[in-house]
Formats: sequence, C-alpha cells, structure tokens
Amino acid sequence: MAKSVTKDMTSGSPMKLILQFCIPLFFGMLFQQFYSMMDTIIVGKFLGVGALAAVGATGSINFMIIGFCMGVCNGFAIPVAQQFGAGDYHALRKYVANSVWLSIAFSGVMTVAVCVFCRRILLLMNTPADIMDGAFRYIFVIFLGIPVVYLYNLLSGIIRSLGDSKSPLIFLIFSSVLNIVLDMVLILVFHMGVSGAAWATVISQAISGAACLIYMIKRFDILKMSGEEWQADGIYMKNLCNMGIPMGLQYSITAIGSVILQTAVNTLGSMAVAAIAAAAKIGMFFCCPFDAMGSTMATYAGQNVGAGKLERVSAGMKSTCMLGLVYSVLAFVVLALSGKTIALLFVSPSEHAILQDVNRYLVISAAFFFPLALVNIVRFTIQGLGFSRFAILAGVCEMAARSLVGMGFVPVFGYIAACFASPVAWICADLFLIPAYLYVMKKLYRMMGHEPVT
Repeated sequence: MAKSVTKDMTSGSPMKLILQFCIPLFFGMLFQQFYSMMDTIIVGKFLGVGALAAVGATGSINFMIIGFCMGVCNGFAIPVAQQFGAGDYHALRKYVANSVWLSIAFSGVMTVAVCVFCRRILLLMNTPADIMDGAFRYIFVIFLGIPVVYLYNLLSGIIRSLGDSKSPLIFLIFSSVLNIVLDMVLILVFHMGVSGAAWATVISQAISGAACLIYMIKRFDILKMSGEEWQADGIYMKNLCNMGIPMGLQYSITAIGSVILQTAVNTLGSMAVAAIAAAAKIGMFFCCPFDAMGSTMATYAGQNVGAGKLERVSAGMKSTCMLGLVYSVLAFVVLALSGKTIALLFVSPSEHAILQDVNRYLVISAAFFFPLALVNIVRFTIQGLGFSRFAILAGVCEMAARSLVGMGFVPVFGYIAACFASPVAWICADLFLIPAYLYVMKKLYRMMGHEPVT
C-alpha cells in the first residue's frame, strides 16, 4: 500500500469527504488559473491592448487542443479510481502503465500536427491582421508544450484518483510562483513579448509535472510495478481510450463552438477581442470551484461505483450541488459589485469602453453560474460512473448553442450576443445531462441487482 497518502472515499460522510477532497483541488485550480491570469495581466499592462488581444484571440483554439489533452488524462484516471475502490491493485497498476504509453503516443502525434497547422487555423478564424503575428508566436509555443500538459495532467489525475488532492496543490503553488517570476524575466528583461508569457507557462507546467513524478515514485508503494505490469496491453488500452477519448472530445467539441464564436467576435475588431479576453480570464478564475467540484465527483463516483455503493453517489451529488448553488450566489454578488474594478488588473483606467464591456460580460455570465455548476458536477459524475461517452453528447449541445449564437446572433446584435453565448450553452448542456444522469443511475442499479434508495 501507499505510505498514508491514498484516501478511501467509499465510507464516511459524503459532504465531509467531498469538502476535504475538493478544497485542496480548488486551490490547485485557483493557482493554475492565477498564473494563467498573470500572463494576461502582465501582457496587457506591459505589452499593451494589442498584445492582450493577440493572446485572447488564441483562447478558443487553445482550449480546443489543450482541453482535449486534459480531458484524455482525466479519463485515463477514472479506471484507476474504480480499481482502487474495488481493491484490485494489480489492475490499477496495469491501467497506470498503459495510460503512460498512450499519453506518450498521443502527445507526440498531437504536437507535430497542431504546430504544422497552427497559422492556418488562425487565418481560418479571421484573426485580425494587426494581432496575427503575436497570436501565432504565443500559441505555437503553447502547442510545443503539449507533452508537458500530458505529463502534469496524467500524473496529477492518477494521484487524485487515489484520494490525494493535496499534493498536486503544493506543486502548483510552486509552479505558479515560478510562472510569475518567469513572466517578468522573459517579458521585461529578455523582451520576448507574448512568446515569453507562453514559455513561462510551459516551463512552469513542466516543473510541476516533474515534481508529481518524483513524488509518485517516492511515496506510492501501491504504484510500484513489476516488469509484466509495464507491458502494453490491448484490452487495458481499449478501456482507457473508451474513457479518455470521449472526455477529450467533449472538451474539443465544446471548444469548436468557442472557435466559431471567437471567429464571429474577431469580426468585431481587436478591442472586442481584448474585452472578452480579459473577461474570460476573470470568469475562469471565479469558475475554479466548479471545476474542482466536477473533478472531485469524478473521483468520488469512480471509487464508489467500483465499490458498488451507488447510494453514496446520489448523496454526494446532492451535497455537491448544494455547494455549487451557495457559491454561485456569492460569486454573482462579488462580480456584480466589483467586475469593473477587477478588470483594471488587465487594462488601464483610460480604456473606458473595454472596461464597460468586460463588466457587462462578467455580470451576464455570473447570473448563470449555477447552470455551469450543474454542467461540471453532473458531467464529471457520469464520467466517474464509467459512461464518459455521454460527455460527447453534452459537448455537442454546448457546441451547437455557441455556434448558433456566433453565426446567427453576433453578426446582428454584436458584443451583447457574445456575452450570452456561454450561458445558453450551459443551459443546453444541462437539459441533456440531468436526464442522462438519471438514466445512468437507473441502469447501474439494475445491473447491480438492487433498487435505488429514495
């Protein structure tokens, strides 16, 4: 067994376990968003609105590619959590080993492919000519770092699947501080421009991934493998792909809608792009708790379905939804009262029009935070239960909604329509996910031969 670092979530108070697991995970994601936001702040303050727009113009394509990587790694961790809950440590190690081989293959192919087509994609997105070069320099470096995205997200996902959400937090705090220092050094001292911000992100994540690897080797006896366990196994790889690829596609399909929306926003000019870039960064920072709740439920549901304790999954779902509702109200109040003030972190006070647009975007989005909370909680619970293909269909709902707004409403109503794109997408996803969750639970109860607890 591991040296007191794993955590069994199949017994004890669901609310207490979820909070204990979720809080460190939240702070980890908060720091991850913090150093991403620092990139934007430093770029906007020291390189100007044009550079801020250049980075912002890459946001949707960045999410589409990097989101796929993160989704795949999260999917790979689910069978690990299920086997840990079931107590089958040999199968657990086989899943870990095969996820490593798959991640090496995926990262190699993806890095080459997206770097080759990077500029062409930006052109297809109608990226404004005055920010094209900056956008390319930034996103090309980010895409070169795809292997380290796999490194960190795979290893941190495995650590979390064993019930340890605190250690990845420590590594992220260190890398967040390092990222900020590198931002300042590469941009202000070496004058590397937007590419310096990208290199700071890649280097910081590489160090965080390396720290996860060293920690796993030293602390998790449960992961010490024999030579046979390291061998590639087609059945295990198939199961991992059945989990990982749908989760990755869910991110990417969702992002396709964002790419279409971004293409429409690009036609509004670089000032609109800059406003949405700043607002999106602030919004992502405030949405970290929703991501943490979702990832918590993936591990919690995975361990409990592995142990055959479906009634605990339902109890955990109710507890997490209550947490999501309370936080949604608090976040809306904060952003409604201080959104424009927070936006001053990104742009100078003289940019009155941009500040107004940022505030408008934040208030509208925050009014629909609870539907977003449900998207994360319900979707990740379904994935943890082993039905990750439903995530693709939820992603299709979000993609269709954002595409409709981007193609049909932004050209007519302009910026205000773009502000409603994400809320519409979240509601459409919920209309699919909630019935899907009820169907999945009913099917699992039937498979396990007992009636649901009401």
